[in-house]
Amino acid sequence: MSDGLSISLKMLLIGAVIFGLLVVLMLVLLCCDVCNRSQGQKRPFFSLLNHYLTRRAAGVLSLLQRRRLELSTKKILQVQQDALLYSIRRNRNTQYGELFRFSEITDRETFRRLHPLTQYDHYKESIERIGKGEENVLISERPRYLSRTSGTSGSSTTLLSTRKTANDFHQAFGVVFNSMLNVYPRTGNLQRTAMFYYLPNWSNSESGIPIGPNFPFPLTSKLNLNMYSTPGAGFEIATEPEAMYIHLLFALKDRHLGALEASFASTVYHSFAFLQNKWEQLIEDIWLGQINPKLKITDDVRMKLRAHLKPDPRRASELAAEFGSGFRGIARRVWPHLNLVLTVDSGSNELYGRHLKHFYCVGVPVYSPVYAATEGLIGVNLWPEKEERHYLLWPLSIFFEFIPVDLCSEGQPQTLFLDEVKENELYELIVTNTSGLYRYRMGDIVKVVGFHNQCPVVEFKCRRGQFLNVRGEKITEGAFYRTLLRAVSLWPGAMLLDYCCAESGLLGPFCGSSDPHYEVFVEIKGVRNLSEDQRYKLDQCLQEDSERYQSFRRKGSLGPVRVHIVAAGSFKELTDFIMANLGTSYSQFNMHRILRNKEFLDFIQRKVIS
Repeated sequence: MSDGLSISLKMLLIGAVIFGLLVVLMLVLLCCDVCNRSQGQKRPFFSLLNHYLTRRAAGVLSLLQRRRLELSTKKILQVQQDALLYSIRRNRNTQYGELFRFSEITDRETFRRLHPLTQYDHYKESIERIGKGEENVLISERPRYLSRTSGTSGSSTTLLSTRKTANDFHQAFGVVFNSMLNVYPRTGNLQRTAMFYYLPNWSNSESGIPIGPNFPFPLTSKLNLNMYSTPGAGFEIATEPEAMYIHLLFALKDRHLGALEASFASTVYHSFAFLQNKWEQLIEDIWLGQINPKLKITDDVRMKLRAHLKPDPRRASELAAEFGSGFRGIARRVWPHLNLVLTVDSGSNELYGRHLKHFYCVGVPVYSPVYAATEGLIGVNLWPEKEERHYLLWPLSIFFEFIPVDLCSEGQPQTLFLDEVKENELYELIVTNTSGLYRYRMGDIVKVVGFHNQCPVVEFKCRRGQFLNVRGEKITEGAFYRTLLRAVSLWPGAMLLDYCCAESGLLGPFCGSSDPHYEVFVEIKGVRNLSEDQRYKLDQCLQEDSERYQSFRRKGSLGPVRVHIVAAGSFKELTDFIMANLGTSYSQFNMHRILRNKEFLDFIQRKVIS
């Protein structure tokens, strides 16, 4: 019996030794993998380990989220039916649900028959009541936020945002992370990301509901701050110039930076423009290991940030040499290991994305990850490597309907369901979400460019109503942008930095011409002035690109385009002015390419220099 016990003890001891060796081997492999992925960074090991484990966990979670999305696209009818009925059943006992007989809705056909197509005026009074504290009006829960739209139609509106909306964004960025790793595997290394994030301007409704952007917080917490170049205190800065300075300061300190991230390409572009003006101050701070004394931040934030700095003359000298060589391709020169720029560069941000790819970030891939709006998450880009910005519709939460573009002018046109749309056709998007919007005409015009399994893949084309349309010519924002680029290419030495336009009718009696026409404001680089012949090139290009415009010009119904050059930095000032007036923030702002607001037009007119 003692022999048997002895053998058991020996076996147990051998097993413990083997287990211990395996644990040691795993730890050694883990340490080797961490060191290999660190790309030679001089960071504390536990900081790298935290980053490593966070990335690993995110990778596993993102794979599960990708599989869930893939599965949903293979049974699209059931998934869409579930998304619709979830919203209907959840809110059927609200005042709105009782008014529109939600208890009778059992499928999409009944829903389409019982509920009309809607626009914002349909909800305005109900949202105001919710803001004052009334409950059970549109949705059964208290909204998490009241979310402002970006106001591209001329005025900002307010919608409801629920916890489900935030969850959708988190799931979508899981899918984005998976797509990113598949195409750009080096993004899995332990390099930090420079996130250009700015605190939104918060206010509260009468009942204390926060009013701000739909997705206000960065994906940062105490657990994953090691993934970002800016210390946590940097995300507490409330003013945009100071926050931008701090983001750039800590990004420049990190030679091994792996990615740049922001909600929109405009934010990244303006950060580089800011860098171009402030690089000498930033280098001085890096050399001395200080926070610029003139920077208007609180003493508490300054002290927290100062703890992450020490003098680095070597890095400062390296940066000075690169900046002294000019700013073309500067991103890859100051960050040799930069793998990716993660930012939305479709729609009104296309011009900023173009500047990044062809000037500041030459050679660095730009991935436009999501198609989102205040109404919720619309789509996700599964193809980071493609130049075209195509988005798979997100079928899990929003119930989609579509209006063929030639029926958009009708009040209650017949809609198509998600499984009824056709490739290469244009549609207006209709959404029903969990935040109290039902058959809502959000105003986006999209083109169905294909299908992923059974789910449509779309390309954003324009906003409904965002046309230059004096006489019925209907030149879309996208079409005008392409024509403007062609005209600028005919101005020797000129580079288009930014632009907007307006119909002359918005000027009233001060339009300066008896014939209605387009007023175009451009910020350009490389030339100080344009001749009248050069300015007229834009009108000629518009006539070549649009037969209807050409017809009205020949009839004399439209006057020639008037082109104005504005001072450098004017569009950044216009951005700040619009946001201050509409109460929006950088996390959701899109430049207004076609101005509909007289105040905004007056502002940019005051910046004209030629």
